[in-house]
Amino acid sequence: MIKSTQRDFSKAISTSNNLFLRTNTQQQDKPTNISFILLEHFSMAAFTNAVDTLVTANLVHSNHKFDYVTLGLASTIVKSDIGINISSDDTITSKPITQDNAPHILIICGGFRCSLEHNPILSSYLKRANQFGLILGGLWNGAIALAQAGLLNNQTCALHPDNHAFLKENMPLVTASNQTFVISEKRVSCAGPHSALEMMLKLIETLKGKDVVLTIRDILSCDQLEESKEPTKLKASEKPTYPTTLSTILELMRNNIEEPLSLEELSLCAKLSRRQIERLFQTYLGVTPSRYYLELRITNARRLLLQSNKSITNIALACGFISMSHFSNCYKAYFGISPKAARK
Repeated sequence: MIKSTQRDFSKAISTSNNLFLRTNTQQQDKPTNISFILLEHFSMAAFTNAVDTLVTANLVHSNHKFDYVTLGLASTIVKSDIGINISSDDTITSKPITQDNAPHILIICGGFRCSLEHNPILSSYLKRANQFGLILGGLWNGAIALAQAGLLNNQTCALHPDNHAFLKENMPLVTASNQTFVISEKRVSCAGPHSALEMMLKLIETLKGKDVVLTIRDILSCDQLEESKEPTKLKASEKPTYPTTLSTILELMRNNIEEPLSLEELSLCAKLSRRQIERLFQTYLGVTPSRYYLELRITNARRLLLQSNKSITNIALACGFISMSHFSNCYKAYFGISPKAARK
């Protein structure tokens, strides 16, 4: 079945006042407590952007305090993506969530090289946090941990584009948004460092009001050419100068990896002749439609090989290859190494 290029996304920003279920957090003069779980190789840029909004908020609005702590998984020494070790305040194993110490918001900090393997201890910790009604979030691919804990079922989250294929294959009940960040009543997520700042500003605005955010935004966004007050779409692989018809075809290809569309089907959907489609690809991409489609599927397969524990056979099927030999030959021709060797 051909999947539509139009996607339904949950509303990005919730302005309801019930983000916090606890009575004491409804008072503006009470501090908002936030815990950041730092995964090994977490994105330092995403983390510092998120924390910078809180520190700046405390500096310019003394009556709207934010207190934050950092937590490692099993160790208080956590290595960031730039190789710098960070000393966290505590660990999730030595500081379990209780009625007395539960924060209001819990955010998992991911990164490009963070392991996507399921961590049962982390899942248990997140489920307990959910029982206390915490707002749960993820930076970069931190939302993957929430999805693995079953806390994003039938919801939409934002995460880095490199992890969309992993999410789709392993957690089909969760939708990866094409927005840079997503905020709902009890969940927040963003796709990278820049969107981490905007996500936190929107979160602060939702919790404390627009007036609080105005000064913070002026300070932190002074060097931006224009403000990005709403989530924007993640950058697609195509250039903005591509014709709408070509963008539509590329989107159709991305949405139909497991069951690739034939050129005739693409032609029918785009309302263009085969020759017109071939001309578009040669003019703007310098390749044939079939070659581009193959490279798209091979690249998708590589992400799954490196980011999941699925069998090579299942990955081949998930990327539209009905023959293992064909998949292996295509992969080796493109990357110079067999899928089996790449997995090792």
